[in-house]
Amino acid sequence: MHSAHPPAQPAACDRRRLLQAAAALACAPTIAAPAVDHFAWPRADAAAASFAAGLGTQFDEGVRGGKFPDLHAAVVVRRGAIVLERYYTGPDERWGTPLGRVAFDDRTRHDLRSVSKSIVGLLYGIALAEGKVPAPDQPVLDAFPSYADLAAEPARRAITIAHVLSMTMGLAWNEDLPYTDPANSEIAMERSSDRYHYVLSQPIVGVPGAAWRYSGGATALLGHLIARGTGMPLLDYARARLFAPLGIEDVEWTPGLNGEAAAASGLRMRAPDLARVGQLVLDEGRWQGRSVVPAEWITASLTPRTAAFEGVRYGYHWYLAQRADGTPFGSLGIGWGGQRLVVVPSQQLVYVLFMGNYNRPDQLGPVLAVQGLIHAALR
Repeated sequence: MHSAHPPAQPAACDRRRLLQAAAALACAPTIAAPAVDHFAWPRADAAAASFAAGLGTQFDEGVRGGKFPDLHAAVVVRRGAIVLERYYTGPDERWGTPLGRVAFDDRTRHDLRSVSKSIVGLLYGIALAEGKVPAPDQPVLDAFPSYADLAAEPARRAITIAHVLSMTMGLAWNEDLPYTDPANSEIAMERSSDRYHYVLSQPIVGVPGAAWRYSGGATALLGHLIARGTGMPLLDYARARLFAPLGIEDVEWTPGLNGEAAAASGLRMRAPDLARVGQLVLDEGRWQGRSVVPAEWITASLTPRTAAFEGVRYGYHWYLAQRADGTPFGSLGIGWGGQRLVVVPSQQLVYVLFMGNYNRPDQLGPVLAVQGLIHAALR
């Protein structure tokens, strides 16, 4: 979801290609150095971090030469140390609203788009440990007692919170249509009088748990349950329970048309701060020795629940990439336009990419080129 009147987006096959391949500024941009080292992490040169030399230069040349169009930021962390931090200048937008050309640095917020979904997944685990939200095995309609019309249908009552977390509700949902199309399910949800009733009232198209269906509506349900259960707006709860313990102060969550945070796509963060979230996941929910997200929730979130597409499975709001032999490779948050949060435990690797290719017909090529450069540099 981008805005009430967002620009046209690529069609269904392009979204599928983008997600599949995700698992696997042509006009002399300005290259910005970090404004301040607010990471409080050590830094390592390429050799010390077992990276090929010249990685930063390759990034800069790739942007200047147009190989990495509209790359805004890249932060690479290995073995707990920053190996690379690069920022560039380019056009950007906030949830579909143009911001003009932005000179990015480590203090610049950027849309996460659907990487927001993975953050909501972490927040649900924190709230669950506090007893503020329903457990995964509970029927989701038990949390919406005013929807008696829906609860009267046994097939709908079979949908649990776990099905919402894994996007396997068995309900119709179509975000493959352009976001200018009122038939796009997320646009229709935003424009409905009750977005949560809209989500849960969609036609039943399968048995809950049987198949994955990409759904921003699922994340909207989770965000609402967190806010209602904790008695705090979603952003306030995220600040208090997730971001503050990580030392993250500057965050924003764009509201949807009903005034509540657009849980599925509205979070805006700085690149180094999002990398902290990735390191938290890599360290099984701990940050600098302190438990922030229960370790058991990290395990649950990164446990494959369903096949999303070839080579990629889905946990609780996290994509789980696999190698060709089926063994785990890493966990990903994926956002429209080229946003990435990637965690690769076997390499002790975390990296964040921010790009501005929201309306580019081929989003796949640029993001794959950047990811390929990072992985090829590993030693």
